[in-house]
Amino acid sequence: MASDRPLVLITGAAGNLGQALAEALSDAYRVVGLDLKGGRGDFPLIEADMTSDESVEAALGQVRERFGGRIASVLHLAAYFDFTGEAHPLYEKLNVEGTRRLLRALQGFEVEQLVYSGTILVHAPCRPGERIDEDQPIAPKWAYPKSKAAAEAVIREEHGAIPYVLLHLAGVYDETSAVPTLSQQIARIYERDVQSYLYSGDPSVGQSMLHRADMIDAFRRTVDRRGQLPPEAVILVGEPDAMGYGELQDELGRLIHGEENWATLKVAKPLAKAGAWAQEKLEPVIPDAIDQGRAPFVRPFMVEMADDHYALDVRRAEALLGWRPRHDLRSTLPKLVEALKADPAGWYKANAVPPPPWLAEAKQEALDPEALRSRHEARFGREHEEGRWAQFVNIALGAWLAASPPLVGLEDARLAASEVVCGLLVMALSALALARGLWIARWGAAAVGLWVLFAPLLFWTPSAAAYLNDTLVGGLIIAFAVCLKPEPGPSPIAALEGPATPPGWSYNPSDWTQRLPIIALAVVGLLISRYLTAYQLGHIEGVWEPFFAGGPDPQNGTEEIITSSVSEAWPVPDAGVGALTYLLEIVTGVIGTRRRWRTMPWLVLLFGLMIAPLGVVSITFIVIQPIVIGTWCTLCLIAAAAMLVQIPYSLDELLATIQFLRRRRRAGHSLLRVLLVGDTDEGAEPPRPDEFSRPVRQVMADMVGGGVSLPWNLALAALIGVWLMFTRLTLGAEGGMADADHLIGALVLTVVAIACAEVARPARLLIAPLGAALLVTPFVFGAGAAAMIASLVCGLALIGLAAPRGRIVGRYGGWNRRLV
Repeated sequence: MASDRPLVLITGAAGNLGQALAEALSDAYRVVGLDLKGGRGDFPLIEADMTSDESVEAALGQVRERFGGRIASVLHLAAYFDFTGEAHPLYEKLNVEGTRRLLRALQGFEVEQLVYSGTILVHAPCRPGERIDEDQPIAPKWAYPKSKAAAEAVIREEHGAIPYVLLHLAGVYDETSAVPTLSQQIARIYERDVQSYLYSGDPSVGQSMLHRADMIDAFRRTVDRRGQLPPEAVILVGEPDAMGYGELQDELGRLIHGEENWATLKVAKPLAKAGAWAQEKLEPVIPDAIDQGRAPFVRPFMVEMADDHYALDVRRAEALLGWRPRHDLRSTLPKLVEALKADPAGWYKANAVPPPPWLAEAKQEALDPEALRSRHEARFGREHEEGRWAQFVNIALGAWLAASPPLVGLEDARLAASEVVCGLLVMALSALALARGLWIARWGAAAVGLWVLFAPLLFWTPSAAAYLNDTLVGGLIIAFAVCLKPEPGPSPIAALEGPATPPGWSYNPSDWTQRLPIIALAVVGLLISRYLTAYQLGHIEGVWEPFFAGGPDPQNGTEEIITSSVSEAWPVPDAGVGALTYLLEIVTGVIGTRRRWRTMPWLVLLFGLMIAPLGVVSITFIVIQPIVIGTWCTLCLIAAAAMLVQIPYSLDELLATIQFLRRRRRAGHSLLRVLLVGDTDEGAEPPRPDEFSRPVRQVMADMVGGGVSLPWNLALAALIGVWLMFTRLTLGAEGGMADADHLIGALVLTVVAIACAEVARPARLLIAPLGAALLVTPFVFGAGAAAMIASLVCGLALIGLAAPRGRIVGRYGGWNRRLV
């Protein structure tokens, strides 16, 4: 191929930088590229594996054959790079030995110049206010710059008669993309990632940057002046000034979110390293469904370099190349952010940054991602500002808790230390939660509040004041932390898009009128359980019991129950565990908006799992009272009844959430992600007035009857169940017959309670086998005539009562056809 233009050979020519340089040089030079994949585009590209002697020699043989043996300049760009900080084998095979292999193969050519693409990171950093020059010591700190420094040592050893220039480049950026450290920082602030508010170094330190156009200009000048440069040269190329990390944070916060001062908090290096290490170790076990491949970027080795500063003295570049940067990062940042907002998906792709899952979800739902984000930002910010008072209240509660031990006369050193530490933690976490981007600290404060509730039980505190104080303060801490707006956790698309009422439903099971009955019944259970706990902890001497006298000892039936071997088998007061559960039911019943069936599915499932299974456990405990312990507990019966009645009121919301999860899964969404952060759903719903703006009678009707009804047959079955539980008193039943009646009666009540929920009406059919059991038990246990007749009558009645379904008022999507 004849041409008078000098030949430029570029290794790694298929990359972005190689292609840009080829385009910039093609007007005055013949450009030939070497890369792993050959081909021909705008310039010849010869296949060459730099880790293979044979491949490199063969590729250069093609160059000699096709273009001759004279090369004006070799631009050596080929290199391996990652941000793991680990010593990958390719650092040695490609970056170091590949350079050696290339230089040895070039010795048979007439090469006027070798230009090596290096990095400023091979130098030791300086301090803010100082600048590094080419004489700064070579002291790379992690795997990549160490490999570049080693490659430069190879160049010095192997260059022979070939002049060389080592261009030490700053981090590259342009109007649409940036070096990974900068693009990740932009993405973190754009997404308001928690890590965008944390930094472990001096915020005044920074790193010089280099606009892509200025970098290409520096390469072009280096090639053009090859005959005028020293035979061995090192040249720093970058913008002299470095924006400090804090300044960059503030500028990005202003450009992206309109916030003048980004709240960047200083994190101690040991804590930051521990957090980065934990993220790194958890990466293999974090399900892709949650992070969709978004591996943690910040690594422990980066924490060590958080105080490194790289500002440059570029006088040598000016003297030898006549080069000075024509761009600067400060003036280009607005265009970089503008490109992000104009096309978020394209920006993330161009910068090789894994996008946030909500961005893909918005695209799937044909929504404008930036408009969605902006709306969510505005709403979340407004609600956070309006609810910030709650975090101040929690700071006060934390101070109250920390100061409580001497005020309540607490003598247990363990519980006293727990309260002081928890109080300080609540104060710190609530203070952090004042910043809108650190909303996750609210969950930390709630977790501390949960421990505050549990600690008096674990330590069996004899102090009634301490138990009362911890119950009130712990419950309030949780409530103020997570029960108020903004709803913590849902993704932008879940918070802003989609209906309030599930598709195909005639009402919203997450309405307050649907939740309030559960909350009210949980309050009843809480008050009873706390009263019983006070006796178990020794705070009161006796417990009220109007009906059951108990055994020959002075204790009444209730006292015998809560001091029995069954209760004492627990490592903590079992009544206290019940009180804690009821309190958590209240809290989880309050958290979330009317759309929580799809914005917080995990919470609805937790809410349902606390009620339905625990209701069955309560009934089980009631069953064993007369059978195992030999007496009853009136207050326990009331609390169990309160728990049992909660079951039908919780099942409709549970069903709506399960239906929603199934729809999202069929639509191709990650089930685990939807479970954790919610999603939009099919259909839409026009605005509706506040549910409490209606007449009081209508509100009360919805609270009592929304999705729940008691048909006549279930009401009669319930009466029979109650009768069976007390045949010891009404018929004088004894032994196995009495136990069987009690067990079957309790199970009938449980089935009736579940079947009162219209969505669970088919459960009533389970009454029939319980009735059939009553037809057998008199003959098994040898009952008397009266007990036998009663058992047979009740059994036949239950079998008959199981058949009628009763009226179904509500619509529940496709579930209605299953309501046989």
